[in-house]
Amino acid sequence: VDYRDLNKASPKDDFPLPNIHILLDNTAGHEIETFCDCFAGYHQILMAKKDREKTAFITPWGTFCYRVMPFGLKNAGATYQRTMTTLFHDMIHREMEVYVDDIIIKSKRAEDHLVDLKKLFERLRKYNLKLNPAKCAFGAPAGKLLGFIVSKRGIEIDPAKIKAIRDMPVPKTQKDVRGFLGKINFIGRFIGQLTATCEPLFKLLRKNVPLYWNEECQQAFDKIKDYLLHPPVLVPPKPGRPLIMYLSVLEGAVGCVLGQHDDSGRKEQAIYYLSKKFTQYEANYSFIEKSCCALAWAAQKLRHYLLSHTTYLISRSDPLKYLLEKPMLTGRLAKWQIILSEFDIVFTSQKAVKGQAIADHLAENPRDDDYQPLRTYFPDERVLFVGAVDDISEQSPEWRLFFDGASNSLGVGIGAVLVSPEGKHYPAAAKLQFACTNNMAEYEACIFGLKMALEMEIKELIAFSDSDLLVHQTLKQWITKDSKILPYHCSLLTLAKQFQNLEFRHLPRARNAFADALATLASMIQYPNELKIEPIQIQLQDKSAHCWVADESSDNMPWYKDIKEFLKTGFYPQHASSKDKSFLRRMVSKFFLSGEVLYKRTSDLNLLRCIDEDEARYMMKEVHSGICGSHMNGHLLAKKIMRTGYFWLTMEHDCIDFVRRCIKCQMHGDIIRAPPTELHNMTAPWPCSMWGMDVIGTIDPPASNGHRFILVAIEYFTKWVEAESFKHVTKKVVANFLRDHIICRFGVPETLITDNAKNLNNDMVDGLCEQFKIRHRNSAIYRPQMNGAVEAANKNLKKIIRKMTERHRNWHEKLPYALMAYRTSIRTSTGATPYSLMYGMEAVLPAEVEIPSLRILMEAKLEEADWIKQRHEQLTLIDEKRFNAICHGQCYQKRVARAYNKKVHRRAFKEGDKVLKRILSMQDEAKGKFAPNWQGPFIVQKVLPGGALILAEMDGRAFPQPINSDMCKKFFI
Repeated sequence: VDYRDLNKASPKDDFPLPNIHILLDNTAGHEIETFCDCFAGYHQILMAKKDREKTAFITPWGTFCYRVMPFGLKNAGATYQRTMTTLFHDMIHREMEVYVDDIIIKSKRAEDHLVDLKKLFERLRKYNLKLNPAKCAFGAPAGKLLGFIVSKRGIEIDPAKIKAIRDMPVPKTQKDVRGFLGKINFIGRFIGQLTATCEPLFKLLRKNVPLYWNEECQQAFDKIKDYLLHPPVLVPPKPGRPLIMYLSVLEGAVGCVLGQHDDSGRKEQAIYYLSKKFTQYEANYSFIEKSCCALAWAAQKLRHYLLSHTTYLISRSDPLKYLLEKPMLTGRLAKWQIILSEFDIVFTSQKAVKGQAIADHLAENPRDDDYQPLRTYFPDERVLFVGAVDDISEQSPEWRLFFDGASNSLGVGIGAVLVSPEGKHYPAAAKLQFACTNNMAEYEACIFGLKMALEMEIKELIAFSDSDLLVHQTLKQWITKDSKILPYHCSLLTLAKQFQNLEFRHLPRARNAFADALATLASMIQYPNELKIEPIQIQLQDKSAHCWVADESSDNMPWYKDIKEFLKTGFYPQHASSKDKSFLRRMVSKFFLSGEVLYKRTSDLNLLRCIDEDEARYMMKEVHSGICGSHMNGHLLAKKIMRTGYFWLTMEHDCIDFVRRCIKCQMHGDIIRAPPTELHNMTAPWPCSMWGMDVIGTIDPPASNGHRFILVAIEYFTKWVEAESFKHVTKKVVANFLRDHIICRFGVPETLITDNAKNLNNDMVDGLCEQFKIRHRNSAIYRPQMNGAVEAANKNLKKIIRKMTERHRNWHEKLPYALMAYRTSIRTSTGATPYSLMYGMEAVLPAEVEIPSLRILMEAKLEEADWIKQRHEQLTLIDEKRFNAICHGQCYQKRVARAYNKKVHRRAFKEGDKVLKRILSMQDEAKGKFAPNWQGPFIVQKVLPGGALILAEMDGRAFPQPINSDMCKKFFI
């Protein structure tokens, strides 16, 4: 089917194919390998229903479309690669490699290969994928992969390709020459003298040059064929060992050889050959600039090798030193410096070695620029990780054991996790010093976990495993016949008898990720066989442990001492480790030494003078709070100092810390609006148990009777409101209101909440509360939110009276009607009216008298006995209404708390902290345009629950009233 038009209309899928060179390096060096090919791989992926009709094609029997992904689609390869990467994400680069529909299983040891194959087949069976047996090769010591032969020796050229090149006739046209050079270029990584040998052939590809096959061309043609009789074997780089790069720069070309020492450390093995001819512009560079250009080009070409290894550069000149000593890097020099800064490259003086001769030869015979080789590289592979969620963290009333074993090419590891009923985890892992199968490792892990449980005196346990074999054999559902497993099985049954209740359960592997990770980690740990690791005993104590704080000692040397010494002498610090040296080499590329002054290079090619600690402290003080200091924040202070031309390593952190300790900035800092703690709701356990009281006033103009205040009380459970107007709210008025409107009407409450006003806190009110055993509580000063219910009632009452009143001086006459309206309206916080929660029935409204409702008509026809019976039923059901109000109120409070807590910016205080207190608008300190926003410092004497603090002066005199923490902030010295 021709899908060219469909491919033009389809957007490109950017999922990358694996890098061929990385794939070859990862596969080579293994003792045994299996090469598999997926059967009709594309046809195993279903097409989306909406896209099926786009694949339609016409036949003599009708029009059909594909239900599976057909061959020929633009993004078929990328889609299939994404699928394989997703399905085998945890095996790729470990036990296997995948290139579209080609699968390679690799094993360092032959005895591990069956285990790796079993793991592959289980995954294929799980996702219903099929292999083509005709294209599979199992247990091979070497195999063909992407046109190369990979084996334990390394990477070799496919003999079939060698034969195809050797059997080629003499080219007769430019197309034939290009075909021959294209085949040679594909294996150019192996040919050390490619450009020198093929130079006569490259000349045939120049524009406007007739094809003339002379004796020189024939010799080059025959020499290539003869060279391929004994091609070299390249090796993949070994992790943990440095690489060696030989770089040779001549007038018109550059040559490069990348190698590494073998296990003996005496012989160098080739990894990659490179050569390049300088362009017309590059040929005009100075010799040292050509060296920098060549090194940057080679580093980019070999980036996937150099990123993970320390690389020793062997060359006649040191381009790295040139870049470091250049004061102003501009243009191409800055570009090369940025490219090289991500690699750990160390220059080493040139030695008379074979590799340097090869590099020189390649440089003298570069490839001609007119020739455009076949592109054989692919983008870097992106690894897609699909994680699994396990339920090991869930709480359970019983002790649980999760265990797993891992047997791979690196070793055998076991892991177990004991989980207490409270959800505490006790993980353990061990590495076995003998080879065993996966099933044996599972039994070892199970026995290991059961012994842990017995040591912790656990008698009831549920053991979870992802091994079907172990669980079914332990439950005696399967018979144990394997002679290797039988001793483990008997030992497991013996341990099981020591438990009062032991239960085995199977769970999917995805839910056993913690134990699986422990086992895999244990199998990867490498240590000498003669090394004995003694167990560590940890004793748990009930009381808290004492921690020692270790502080680094100062040697009174500037922070840049090591950088300066390395740039000056090239020597490392005395006790520097290999990682320290690598870090220092990367660091010095960003600095420049001019005499005795060190400068920092910036990304915009400026130089900043490096200053020490004392100079930095003076600079921060002068720029921030000097005669022209603007007291800017820490980030702006650091930027301003850099613009001035100075630098030190921790300047942003130091500037932020300096500004935070500036007294002027703290005193005049912005008022903090974000709450420091979460919302704490106040609730009443039953009706009439908790009342809040407050005063509305002074009201202007006063009422016609001279009243200017309204004394308001609200019941916290039902939201019932009592209110009365007064000319003056004295202590006697408050005491009488409390006695007449609350105690004598609704009974003695448990708690009374007021603010700190003097008329609400006096001897008469306190005496009345003491007489009736009422707990009188005060909200924090200047914190009306703590008595929020009565504040909300005040707001609603004022709103109702404002809308009822026609003349401002008769508002006192509307107060009873406003109370009636409030009590008979549904409150959002309870979902019911205060009247119904207080009396168990709804009040009769004036509108129901004018136009009788069904309720009024029915009650009018009731006899007295029926009415009494109905009223008893209402009172019986009142508890249910109140319970529903409690549930509704809790949901409402949680909703409010969620919205409030989103704004919380935690500020934790503890006893002894120095704090500043916000200056309120009514204080004398707040007068004036230039008055500070904060005063202090004060000392936190006590931290109360709910976010309240008791402060004290610096001399120890405590404040009489607590203050809410949202009015305080920490003071830094």
